[in-house]
Amino acid sequence: MPGTPFPSSSPLSIEPITMRVPDACRYTGISRSTLYLLIARGEVEVVKMGAATLVLTESLRQLIERRRCSSPSTKPQFT
Repeated sequence: MPGTPFPSSSPLSIEPITMRVPDACRYTGISRSTLYLLIARGEVEVVKMGAATLVLTESLRQLIERRRCSSPSTKPQFT
């Protein structure tokens, strides 16, 4: 169809702005208890929608980036 931003043969991949706790654990590779600890500390932002706890995807990205920047480098040092 003319004027469509994506060809009909290519799948449209959209990252969600929020995800439920089990999905957030799979996304980051951390346990459920660790995620709830990070939420309690205010390191991960959540939104409550009824009974659902929705974790902001951007908050998870920022957490990983902060931890990545503060971790000691594991790259080999050449002298």
